[in-house]
Amino acid sequence: MTSPQPDQTQLFRSLHTAAEPLLLANAWDVASARVIEAAGARAIATTSAGVAWSLGSPDGDTLTREQALALISRITAAVTVPVTADIEGGFGQNPSEVADTVTEVISAGAAGVNIEDGTRPPEQVAARLAAARAAADRAGSGLFLNARVDTYLFGLGAEETRLEDTLGRARVYVDAGADGVFVPGVTDTTTIAALAKNISAPLNVLAGPGAPSVAELSALGVARVSLGSSVAEAAYAVARRAAQDLFTGGGYDALTDAVPYPELNALLAGPR
Repeated sequence: MTSPQPDQTQLFRSLHTAAEPLLLANAWDVASARVIEAAGARAIATTSAGVAWSLGSPDGDTLTREQALALISRITAAVTVPVTADIEGGFGQNPSEVADTVTEVISAGAAGVNIEDGTRPPEQVAARLAAARAAADRAGSGLFLNARVDTYLFGLGAEETRLEDTLGRARVYVDAGADGVFVPGVTDTTTIAALAKNISAPLNVLAGPGAPSVAELSALGVARVSLGSSVAEAAYAVARRAAQDLFTGGGYDALTDAVPYPELNALLAGPR
């Protein structure tokens, strides 16, 4: 395993701008990463949910550090653009173990990571982020540390104070060393604008059906737009529709938009 070149981490950092947001269609294996890169991606992000599902596990801190690192290594070796890895809560019981994870993720070639807070107390998450930042500094890496705030995604706290709670967590996480803040679960433009205005780091949101367009998000001040696990979910939906059609004699329409065999094979056979 080799660390990303400094220009990869610098490039990845430079892509976070509201003028032209970084668009991430999250991958879960080498084939999806190569397909996304070939579609024009400027960077590749992994989805912990998609990775876990592909390995036969549910999402939610069930993936082992070793499994995650093996996948990150395969993807960084297969693409030419920077890779940012979803490492859930850091694959560790304490800040020291999270630091170990980050050290290994850097060695695996990643230019960035996501660390989520979930239901953990913000001070505990801040300690994890500080440990991650220190590990990156020790490694001489400009690793982009993206802190995920799950207040909206999980509906944490009272609705009337959720925005201020989210901004408070964001301030704590940025002070601890986070380079960006990811707030999934928000689609209304008023809240997104308030987050972008009041967070002193690039804002990342989760997009999908019902969310504002990329152009609208850019105008609101969003610097990074992710699709999260939804691409993997859509891929599995195609598998289910194809199977249902086959088993019920309904035809093969679910397969009409498939990536042609020669094209997909060439993507995986070609040089990095």
